[in-house]
Amino acid sequence: MRRIDPARLRAATERIVAAMGSDPAETRLIADHLVRANLAGHDSHGVGMLPAYVRMLREGKLIPNQSLATITDAGAILVFDAKRGFGAHMAHEAVARAIVRAREIGAVTLSLRNSAHIGRIGTYGEQAATAGMGFIAYVNVADHHPISAPFGCGEPRLGTNPFVTAVPAPGGAVVLDMATTTIAHGKARIARNKGEPVAEGCLIDAAGQPTTDPVPLVDHNVGALQTFGLHKGSGLAIMCEIMAGAVAGGQRADEPEQDSILNSMFAVLINLDALGGVARVAEGVAATRAHLTAARRAPGFDQIQLPGDPERGHAAQRTRDGIPIDNLTLAQITEAAAGLGITDFAAML
Repeated sequence: MRRIDPARLRAATERIVAAMGSDPAETRLIADHLVRANLAGHDSHGVGMLPAYVRMLREGKLIPNQSLATITDAGAILVFDAKRGFGAHMAHEAVARAIVRAREIGAVTLSLRNSAHIGRIGTYGEQAATAGMGFIAYVNVADHHPISAPFGCGEPRLGTNPFVTAVPAPGGAVVLDMATTTIAHGKARIARNKGEPVAEGCLIDAAGQPTTDPVPLVDHNVGALQTFGLHKGSGLAIMCEIMAGAVAGGQRADEPEQDSILNSMFAVLINLDALGGVARVAEGVAATRAHLTAARRAPGFDQIQLPGDPERGHAAQRTRDGIPIDNLTLAQITEAAAGLGITDFAAML
Protein backbone atom coordinates (compact mmCIF):
# COMPACT_ATOMS: atom_id res chain seq x y z
CA MET A 1 0.00 0.00 0.00
CA ARG A 2 1.25 3.46 -0.90
CA ARG A 3 -0.06 6.92 -0.17
CA ILE A 4 0.31 9.16 -3.19
CA ASP A 5 0.13 12.94 -3.39
CA PRO A 6 -3.09 13.85 -5.25
CA ALA A 7 -1.35 16.31 -7.57
CA ARG A 8 1.25 13.73 -8.60
CA LEU A 9 -1.45 11.11 -9.12
CA ARG A 10 -3.47 13.54 -11.24
CA ALA A 11 -0.43 14.36 -13.40
CA ALA A 12 0.39 10.68 -13.90
CA THR A 13 -3.23 9.94 -14.75
CA GLU A 14 -3.24 12.73 -17.32
CA ARG A 15 -0.25 11.05 -19.00
CA ILE A 16 -2.24 7.84 -19.43
CA VAL A 17 -5.44 9.52 -20.63
CA ALA A 18 -3.50 11.66 -23.12
CA ALA A 19 -1.76 8.53 -24.41
CA MET A 20 -5.19 7.03 -24.98
CA GLY A 21 -5.80 9.80 -27.52
CA SER A 22 -7.83 12.34 -25.55
CA ASP A 23 -7.35 16.01 -26.32
CA PRO A 24 -6.03 18.27 -23.52
CA ALA A 25 -9.47 19.35 -22.28
CA GLU A 26 -10.82 15.81 -22.11
CA THR A 27 -7.57 14.61 -20.55
CA ARG A 28 -7.84 17.11 -17.70
CA LEU A 29 -11.52 16.36 -17.13
CA ILE A 30 -11.08 12.57 -17.01
CA ALA A 31 -8.03 12.71 -14.76
CA ASP A 32 -9.72 15.15 -12.40
CA HIS A 33 -12.84 12.99 -12.24
CA LEU A 34 -10.88 9.85 -11.37
CA VAL A 35 -8.66 11.46 -8.75
CA ARG A 36 -11.64 13.25 -7.18
CA ALA A 37 -13.32 9.85 -6.79
CA ASN A 38 -10.25 8.60 -4.92
CA LEU A 39 -10.19 11.73 -2.79
CA ALA A 40 -13.85 11.19 -1.91
CA GLY A 41 -13.01 7.70 -0.66
CA HIS A 42 -14.56 5.90 -3.63
CA ASP A 43 -11.48 4.04 -4.82
CA SER A 44 -13.79 1.71 -6.74
CA HIS A 45 -14.38 4.57 -9.21
CA GLY A 46 -10.94 6.17 -9.11
CA VAL A 47 -7.70 5.61 -10.99
CA GLY A 48 -8.08 1.86 -10.55
CA MET A 49 -10.51 2.04 -13.49
CA LEU A 50 -7.69 2.98 -15.89
CA PRO A 51 -6.77 -0.61 -16.87
CA ALA A 52 -10.40 -1.28 -17.84
CA TYR A 53 -10.52 1.96 -19.82
CA VAL A 54 -7.34 1.06 -21.71
CA ARG A 55 -8.73 -2.40 -22.51
CA MET A 56 -12.00 -0.90 -23.75
CA LEU A 57 -10.06 1.58 -25.89
CA ARG A 58 -8.05 -1.20 -27.53
CA GLU A 59 -11.23 -3.14 -28.25
CA GLY A 60 -12.94 -0.12 -29.83
CA LYS A 61 -15.51 0.09 -27.02
CA LEU A 62 -14.40 3.48 -25.67
CA ILE A 63 -13.88 6.37 -28.11
CA PRO A 64 -11.98 9.49 -27.00
CA ASN A 65 -12.99 13.01 -28.03
CA GLN A 66 -16.58 12.17 -28.89
CA SER A 67 -19.27 14.83 -29.18
CA LEU A 68 -22.77 14.27 -27.90
CA ALA A 69 -25.30 13.49 -30.60
CA THR A 70 -28.54 15.40 -29.94
CA ILE A 71 -31.47 13.03 -30.40
CA THR A 72 -34.20 15.28 -28.96
CA ASP A 73 -34.15 18.94 -27.97
CA ALA A 74 -37.71 19.88 -27.09
CA GLY A 75 -37.94 22.36 -24.25
CA ALA A 76 -37.85 20.39 -21.03
CA ILE A 77 -36.76 17.20 -22.78
CA LEU A 78 -33.11 16.67 -23.74
CA VAL A 79 -31.88 13.36 -25.17
CA PHE A 80 -28.24 12.76 -26.07
CA ASP A 81 -26.35 9.74 -27.38
CA ALA A 82 -22.73 9.55 -26.23
CA LYS A 83 -21.74 6.99 -28.89
CA ARG A 84 -19.32 5.22 -26.52
CA GLY A 85 -17.53 8.46 -25.70
CA PHE A 86 -15.30 8.81 -22.64
CA GLY A 87 -17.93 8.68 -19.94
CA ALA A 88 -16.90 11.39 -17.50
CA HIS A 89 -16.62 13.82 -20.42
CA MET A 90 -19.94 12.83 -21.97
CA ALA A 91 -21.88 12.96 -18.70
CA HIS A 92 -20.29 16.24 -17.61
CA GLU A 93 -21.20 17.86 -20.94
CA ALA A 94 -24.75 16.49 -20.87
CA VAL A 95 -25.35 17.77 -17.34
CA ALA A 96 -23.83 21.15 -18.25
CA ARG A 97 -26.27 21.52 -21.14
CA ALA A 98 -29.16 20.47 -18.93
CA ILE A 99 -28.17 23.09 -16.35
CA VAL A 100 -28.33 25.81 -19.01
CA ARG A 101 -31.80 24.66 -20.06
CA ALA A 102 -33.08 24.39 -16.49
CA ARG A 103 -31.96 27.97 -15.84
CA GLU A 104 -34.01 29.05 -18.84
CA ILE A 105 -37.26 27.20 -18.17
CA GLY A 106 -37.13 25.95 -14.56
CA ALA A 107 -36.69 22.19 -14.95
CA VAL A 108 -35.50 19.66 -17.50
CA THR A 109 -35.34 15.91 -18.00
CA LEU A 110 -32.03 14.64 -19.32
CA SER A 111 -31.56 11.31 -21.07
CA LEU A 112 -27.99 10.25 -21.80
CA ARG A 113 -27.60 7.08 -23.82
CA ASN A 114 -24.76 4.68 -24.41
CA SER A 115 -21.79 6.33 -22.75
CA ALA A 116 -18.66 4.46 -21.82
CA HIS A 117 -18.32 4.18 -18.02
CA ILE A 118 -19.34 7.54 -16.55
CA GLY A 119 -17.54 7.00 -13.25
CA ARG A 120 -18.69 8.26 -9.88
CA ILE A 121 -22.29 9.41 -10.38
CA GLY A 122 -22.19 11.70 -7.36
CA THR A 123 -19.85 14.00 -9.28
CA TYR A 124 -22.76 15.02 -11.51
CA GLY A 125 -24.95 15.64 -8.49
CA GLU A 126 -22.22 17.93 -7.16
CA GLN A 127 -21.96 19.63 -10.57
CA ALA A 128 -25.68 20.34 -10.61
CA ALA A 129 -25.88 21.40 -6.96
CA THR A 130 -23.00 23.84 -7.43
CA ALA A 131 -25.09 25.44 -10.17
CA GLY A 132 -28.07 25.81 -7.81
CA MET A 133 -29.94 22.78 -9.08
CA GLY A 134 -31.72 19.89 -7.48
CA PHE A 135 -30.66 16.67 -9.19
CA ILE A 136 -32.11 13.16 -9.38
CA ALA A 137 -30.64 10.47 -11.62
CA TYR A 138 -31.18 6.81 -12.42
CA VAL A 139 -28.29 4.97 -14.11
CA ASN A 140 -28.00 1.48 -15.55
CA VAL A 141 -25.06 -0.68 -16.58
CA ALA A 142 -25.21 -2.52 -19.91
CA ASP A 143 -22.91 -4.18 -22.46
CA HIS A 144 -21.33 -5.97 -19.48
CA HIS A 145 -22.00 -9.39 -18.04
CA PRO A 146 -24.63 -9.03 -15.31
CA ILE A 147 -23.18 -8.88 -11.80
CA SER A 148 -26.16 -8.10 -9.55
CA ALA A 149 -28.79 -10.54 -8.33
CA PRO A 150 -32.11 -8.78 -7.61
CA PHE A 151 -34.29 -10.00 -4.75
CA GLY A 152 -35.32 -13.60 -5.34
CA CYS A 153 -32.77 -14.23 -8.12
CA GLY A 154 -30.16 -16.91 -7.55
CA GLU A 155 -27.96 -15.57 -10.34
CA PRO A 156 -27.02 -12.14 -11.72
CA ARG A 157 -29.37 -10.26 -14.02
CA LEU A 158 -28.49 -6.54 -13.69
CA GLY A 159 -25.57 -4.18 -13.17
CA THR A 160 -24.91 -2.18 -10.02
CA ASN A 161 -27.39 0.46 -11.30
CA PRO A 162 -26.56 3.53 -9.20
CA PHE A 163 -28.99 6.19 -8.03
CA VAL A 164 -28.14 9.75 -7.01
CA THR A 165 -29.99 12.77 -5.68
CA ALA A 166 -28.39 16.06 -4.69
CA VAL A 167 -29.18 19.59 -3.51
CA PRO A 168 -26.93 22.53 -2.60
CA ALA A 169 -26.44 23.17 1.10
CA PRO A 170 -24.35 25.23 3.50
CA GLY A 171 -20.90 23.68 3.80
CA GLY A 172 -21.32 21.52 0.71
CA ALA A 173 -23.99 19.73 -1.25
CA VAL A 174 -26.09 16.95 0.21
CA VAL A 175 -25.41 14.11 -2.23
CA LEU A 176 -26.89 10.65 -1.92
CA ASP A 177 -24.85 8.55 -4.39
CA MET A 178 -25.16 4.81 -4.16
CA ALA A 179 -25.06 1.61 -6.09
CA THR A 180 -28.22 -0.43 -5.64
CA THR A 181 -26.03 -3.36 -4.66
CA THR A 182 -24.71 -3.60 -1.11
CA ILE A 183 -21.28 -2.67 -2.47
CA ALA A 184 -20.08 -1.50 -5.88
CA HIS A 185 -18.32 -4.05 -8.08
CA GLY A 186 -15.18 -1.91 -7.86
CA LYS A 187 -15.19 -2.30 -4.08
CA ALA A 188 -15.18 -6.07 -4.55
CA ARG A 189 -12.22 -5.57 -6.93
CA ILE A 190 -10.37 -3.48 -4.34
CA ALA A 191 -11.01 -6.14 -1.66
CA ARG A 192 -9.74 -8.83 -4.01
CA ASN A 193 -6.60 -6.79 -4.75
CA LYS A 194 -5.96 -6.32 -1.03
CA GLY A 195 -6.55 -10.01 -0.32
CA GLU A 196 -9.46 -9.20 1.97
CA PRO A 197 -13.00 -10.62 2.26
CA VAL A 198 -16.04 -8.45 1.69
CA ALA A 199 -18.64 -7.95 4.39
CA GLU A 200 -21.32 -10.57 4.89
CA GLY A 201 -24.50 -10.02 2.90
CA CYS A 202 -22.75 -8.58 -0.16
CA LEU A 203 -22.13 -11.61 -2.41
CA ILE A 204 -23.58 -14.93 -3.43
CA ASP A 205 -21.64 -17.77 -5.01
CA ALA A 206 -22.39 -19.85 -8.10
CA ALA A 207 -24.99 -21.85 -6.16
CA GLY A 208 -26.74 -18.71 -4.90
CA GLN A 209 -25.35 -19.14 -1.38
CA PRO A 210 -23.85 -16.28 0.66
CA THR A 211 -20.08 -15.82 0.44
CA THR A 212 -17.50 -13.24 1.49
CA ASP A 213 -14.86 -14.27 -1.08
CA PRO A 214 -14.62 -11.68 -3.91
CA VAL A 215 -12.15 -13.67 -6.04
CA PRO A 216 -14.65 -15.81 -8.03
CA LEU A 217 -16.75 -12.78 -8.95
CA VAL A 218 -13.86 -10.46 -9.79
CA ASP A 219 -11.59 -12.96 -11.53
CA HIS A 220 -14.04 -15.40 -13.08
CA ASN A 221 -17.45 -13.65 -13.21
CA VAL A 222 -18.84 -16.36 -10.94
CA GLY A 223 -21.53 -15.46 -8.41
CA ALA A 224 -23.14 -12.06 -7.97
CA LEU A 225 -23.43 -8.93 -5.90
CA GLN A 226 -26.65 -8.68 -3.89
CA THR A 227 -28.98 -5.72 -4.03
CA PHE A 228 -29.32 -3.89 -0.72
CA GLY A 229 -32.36 -3.87 1.52
CA LEU A 230 -34.06 -7.04 0.25
CA HIS A 231 -37.01 -6.15 -2.01
CA LYS A 232 -36.60 -2.39 -1.52
CA GLY A 233 -33.11 -2.03 -2.94
CA SER A 234 -33.99 -4.56 -5.59
CA GLY A 235 -36.98 -2.48 -6.61
CA LEU A 236 -34.80 0.62 -6.95
CA ALA A 237 -32.26 -1.33 -9.02
CA ILE A 238 -35.02 -2.46 -11.36
CA MET A 239 -36.35 1.10 -11.68
CA CYS A 240 -32.83 2.36 -12.51
CA GLU A 241 -32.69 -0.24 -15.28
CA ILE A 242 -36.12 0.78 -16.58
CA MET A 243 -35.59 4.55 -16.36
CA ALA A 244 -32.13 4.51 -17.99
CA GLY A 245 -32.91 1.75 -20.46
CA ALA A 246 -36.58 1.68 -21.43
CA VAL A 247 -37.31 5.38 -20.71
CA ALA A 248 -34.04 7.12 -21.64
CA GLY A 249 -33.51 4.73 -24.54
CA GLY A 250 -30.08 3.43 -23.58
CA GLN A 251 -28.87 -0.12 -24.04
CA ARG A 252 -30.58 -2.52 -21.65
CA ALA A 253 -29.19 -5.31 -19.50
CA ASP A 254 -31.16 -7.92 -21.48
CA GLU A 255 -29.44 -7.01 -24.76
CA PRO A 256 -26.33 -8.83 -26.06
CA GLU A 257 -23.15 -7.66 -24.33
CA GLN A 258 -19.58 -7.20 -25.55
CA ASP A 259 -17.77 -7.21 -22.18
CA SER A 260 -17.43 -3.44 -21.97
CA ILE A 261 -19.22 -0.92 -19.74
CA LEU A 262 -22.02 1.25 -21.13
CA ASN A 263 -23.93 3.59 -18.85
CA SER A 264 -27.18 5.35 -19.66
CA MET A 265 -28.82 7.88 -17.37
CA PHE A 266 -32.23 9.46 -16.88
CA ALA A 267 -31.97 12.62 -14.79
CA VAL A 268 -34.19 15.46 -13.62
CA LEU A 269 -32.70 18.88 -12.91
CA ILE A 270 -34.68 21.57 -11.09
CA ASN A 271 -33.64 25.21 -10.98
CA LEU A 272 -34.11 25.95 -7.29
CA ASP A 273 -34.31 29.68 -7.98
CA ALA A 274 -37.62 28.88 -9.68
CA LEU A 275 -38.73 26.90 -6.64
CA GLY A 276 -38.39 29.49 -3.92
CA GLY A 277 -34.65 30.06 -4.18
CA VAL A 278 -31.43 28.31 -3.20
CA ALA A 279 -31.33 30.28 0.06
CA ARG A 280 -34.69 28.86 1.13
CA VAL A 281 -33.53 25.33 0.35
CA ALA A 282 -30.26 25.91 2.21
CA GLU A 283 -32.20 27.12 5.24
CA GLY A 284 -34.33 24.00 5.18
CA VAL A 285 -31.31 21.71 4.81
CA ALA A 286 -29.59 23.44 7.73
CA ALA A 287 -32.70 22.95 9.87
CA THR A 288 -32.88 19.28 8.93
CA ARG A 289 -29.19 18.82 9.79
CA ALA A 290 -29.69 20.50 13.16
CA HIS A 291 -32.73 18.34 13.88
CA LEU A 292 -30.84 15.13 13.08
CA THR A 293 -27.54 15.94 14.75
CA ALA A 294 -29.32 16.92 17.98
CA ALA A 295 -30.35 13.29 18.42
CA ARG A 296 -28.79 11.06 21.07
CA ARG A 297 -26.03 8.99 19.47
CA ALA A 298 -26.71 5.32 18.93
CA PRO A 299 -24.22 2.92 20.53
CA GLY A 300 -20.97 2.93 18.57
CA PHE A 301 -21.56 6.28 16.86
CA ASP A 302 -19.75 9.50 17.69
CA GLN A 303 -21.37 11.62 14.97
CA ILE A 304 -24.43 11.85 12.75
CA GLN A 305 -23.81 12.67 9.12
CA LEU A 306 -25.81 13.68 6.07
CA PRO A 307 -25.12 12.22 2.61
CA GLY A 308 -21.99 13.88 1.21
CA ASP A 309 -20.38 14.42 4.63
CA PRO A 310 -18.26 11.23 4.49
CA GLU A 311 -16.89 12.19 1.08
CA ARG A 312 -15.87 15.64 2.30
CA GLY A 313 -14.19 14.07 5.32
CA HIS A 314 -12.26 11.63 3.14
CA ALA A 315 -11.24 14.41 0.76
CA ALA A 316 -9.83 16.55 3.56
CA GLN A 317 -7.90 13.64 5.05
CA ARG A 318 -6.57 12.34 1.73
CA THR A 319 -5.62 15.79 0.50
CA ARG A 320 -3.50 16.10 3.62
CA ASP A 321 -2.11 12.56 3.90
CA GLY A 322 -2.20 11.26 0.33
CA ILE A 323 -4.40 8.80 -1.54
CA PRO A 324 -3.90 5.15 -0.52
CA ILE A 325 -3.57 2.70 -3.42
CA ASP A 326 -2.84 -0.98 -2.94
CA ASN A 327 0.16 -2.57 -4.61
CA LEU A 328 -1.79 -4.79 -7.01
CA THR A 329 -3.89 -1.89 -8.29
CA LEU A 330 -0.71 0.12 -8.83
CA ALA A 331 0.83 -2.80 -10.70
CA GLN A 332 -2.25 -3.09 -12.91
CA ILE A 333 -2.17 0.62 -13.75
CA THR A 334 1.57 0.47 -14.41
CA GLU A 335 1.06 -2.43 -16.81
CA ALA A 336 -1.74 -0.59 -18.63
CA ALA A 337 0.47 2.51 -18.90
CA ALA A 338 3.35 0.45 -20.30
CA GLY A 339 1.03 -0.87 -22.99
CA LEU A 340 0.56 2.74 -24.08
CA GLY A 341 4.30 3.37 -24.18
CA ILE A 342 4.55 5.01 -20.75
CA THR A 343 7.42 3.22 -19.02
CA ASP A 344 8.00 5.68 -16.17
CA PHE A 345 4.53 5.68 -14.58
CA ALA A 346 5.71 4.36 -11.22
CA ALA A 347 8.54 6.90 -11.13
CA MET A 348 6.03 9.72 -11.61
CA LEU A 349 4.40 8.89 -8.29
